[in-house]
Amino acid sequence: MIGRVSDEATTQFAKHRIDAAALLGLRDPVEGSNWGPIRAAQIDAARRTALLFLAAHLIGASLTVLIAMKLLAPWLAACWGGALAAMAVGITFKRLSPQWQGAAMVPVMVVRRTSVSGIAMGMIWTVPPLALAPSAGPVELLELWVVLSMLMTASALATAALPLATLSFLAILGAALAAMMFVVSGPVLAAATALFTLALMVTCYAQARGLVVMRANEMALAERDETVNLLLGTQEEQGADWLWEIDAARRIVRASPRFAYVVGEDPLSINHKPILQVLGGSDWDNGPIDDSLRDLAEKLKRREAFHDLLLPIRIKNEQRWLEISAAPRFDEAGAYIGFRGVGSDVTEARAAAEKINHMARFDTLTGLPNRLMIYESLSKALADGEKWSTRCAFMMIDLDRFKSVNDSLGHPVGDRLLGRVAQRLGQLMSPNELVGRLGGDEFAIVVRDASDTQRVDLLARRAIEAISAPYEIDQNTLHIGASIGIAYGPRDGRTAETLIRSSDLALYRSKDAGGGVFHAYEPQLHAQAEERRVLEMALRKALANDELSLNYQPVVAAKAGALVGFEALLRWTHPTLGEISPAKFIPLAEETRLIAPIGEWVLRTACHEAARWADPVRVAVNVSPEQLLNPAFVTIVASTLASSGLSPDRLELEVTESVFMREGTCATQVLERILDLGVRLSLDDFGTGYSSLGYLSRTRFSTIKIDRSFVRGASKNKPEAIAIIRAVVALAHSLNMATTAEGVETEAEHRLITELGCTKVQGYYFGRPLPEAEARALAARAAAIAA
Repeated sequence: MIGRVSDEATTQFAKHRIDAAALLGLRDPVEGSNWGPIRAAQIDAARRTALLFLAAHLIGASLTVLIAMKLLAPWLAACWGGALAAMAVGITFKRLSPQWQGAAMVPVMVVRRTSVSGIAMGMIWTVPPLALAPSAGPVELLELWVVLSMLMTASALATAALPLATLSFLAILGAALAAMMFVVSGPVLAAATALFTLALMVTCYAQARGLVVMRANEMALAERDETVNLLLGTQEEQGADWLWEIDAARRIVRASPRFAYVVGEDPLSINHKPILQVLGGSDWDNGPIDDSLRDLAEKLKRREAFHDLLLPIRIKNEQRWLEISAAPRFDEAGAYIGFRGVGSDVTEARAAAEKINHMARFDTLTGLPNRLMIYESLSKALADGEKWSTRCAFMMIDLDRFKSVNDSLGHPVGDRLLGRVAQRLGQLMSPNELVGRLGGDEFAIVVRDASDTQRVDLLARRAIEAISAPYEIDQNTLHIGASIGIAYGPRDGRTAETLIRSSDLALYRSKDAGGGVFHAYEPQLHAQAEERRVLEMALRKALANDELSLNYQPVVAAKAGALVGFEALLRWTHPTLGEISPAKFIPLAEETRLIAPIGEWVLRTACHEAARWADPVRVAVNVSPEQLLNPAFVTIVASTLASSGLSPDRLELEVTESVFMREGTCATQVLERILDLGVRLSLDDFGTGYSSLGYLSRTRFSTIKIDRSFVRGASKNKPEAIAIIRAVVALAHSLNMATTAEGVETEAEHRLITELGCTKVQGYYFGRPLPEAEARALAARAAAIAA
């Protein structure tokens, strides 16, 4: 950059600062000017050519006197010659005066005064052509023209350093010579003489300008060198970069103190040591050396310039990194004399770069490789597998039930749990595997050599067992699990993206199986994924296309068998796909965030239908946790009740325990506001999730629903199922809540559930889900019987 600035400064000087007036000394541009040193160079150049100036004029005067003696009295010619010689000697002594010798700056007046000498010399030289022209013959005139022309030429070339003086001399003498030629031979030779004089003046000006440009360049180079030296000196003092130099034998010469300090040498003794020995250690020539040091030796041997060569060295048992650049040097004769370059200690910069690289490739929470490094490792494993005709494997691990822990106990506990999971997985790894964290609660394992599939299965099984073992964190005993999907490359994918997608599909299968298992990828999983995609696209249009409908399953009193209400159940009939199971499309609706508009439609449709039933038959509507996260859901319920005319106590909203697993959400506040409207609240699937008695006491439930799995177990005389039903019934009774047993399909189950104390029953024994017309008729018959 310094060189570029100096070159630009020189160019600007040449373009804008060198004008005729400044060059001739007629004016002095003050602002931004460096003309003082340039004028000093002009005076110095004139001083060096002073004797040449004197010789030219003395020789010219001698020849002119000889010519004049043929035409004039000798004493007249001698007097003129003596006067000219005296004037030339005086001017020469003036130019050789030590007054301005070695001066760095010369005032403009010094250059300007030189015009006096030029005018004086020009005037005295006009005497011969003007005096001799009338009486001279052709031979004498030719001789005089030749002598004066040579004198003018010598002056234009030799004394151009003082352009004002030289141009004055040339103009005066040239005019006299042209006049002589006009008188003697006419205008043609006079014009030729004038053109010759003009050419000499142009040459003189070009010479003068060239001198100024050269001096300006010298000044710019000197300034640049001074600046560079200053900057280098400052950098060395501050410990930034340093200089180094070696001779043709690769020995260090003129080592800077900073260089000596960096390599751990004494500044007084480092000179004349081989640079390879200094950088590589005393055994550099007979022990193992780093490839970069060997590369340096080759470049020095081949005399090649190099840039930013990174060298590892050990200084006092500490690893340091140097970055050096250099170029070969040659003397004026072209002989190689060594290398000169710069270097810097980049140990801290390299450490910072390695830290940044580590942060870019490792997870800050667990310390495991992150998604980027996993992707790179998997890509390399695939490339190695293709090269050696082997196969690799990729395991995608998703933690089961981690979200409930994170939501209920908070993110700090969840983060510590992820750290413990990472530790357990890391203990299972061998050099053949790499475990990392993809993000959230997802981990991954890259198996570089997966030729033994049984070993891969064993690793997956051990990973599930390790993750599923209990954790003790902050006096909490935590239980989670893991689901794993496995894909093999290149069978299940030849690129990292494809293999990851295949393992993700296998993971979906493990999650659908209930978690806690692993599955390998199978080709039909892609078909299932495509089916899922088609279902999602169709589901997005189902509401607008009027493809959704509601069925109503009766809920009866356990002892009397009287109808007390219906549960609204969503059904989807696609024009081409036919009847689609709720077990397929409801989870899909929750994952794609379509459950909110669909749930609102279900609520409005069920309330408007229930308003047609006889009082007090109620309708129960399932509500997704996603709907309760919307504070506007209270407004939706209120407007639905108002528009349908349904009494609030005839609407029962069913929620699952997962609603209470999300701390910090507005779901509980939304439920309280709904209860304030007079709407009933039912807890669905109690006992199948992460039951907590805390929210039962805090929330005003009217009903607890017992899952069909407990009913089925009780019918088979399983003591655990019977004990759970008894406990739920007792709990509900103590909290003044009703209990509804789901999935009652036989008379024996009905009798058992009634004996266990359940207040309401729902199942195929009392009726399957009915279309709205049949449900309306059933409600009417029940009202007639009750009347």
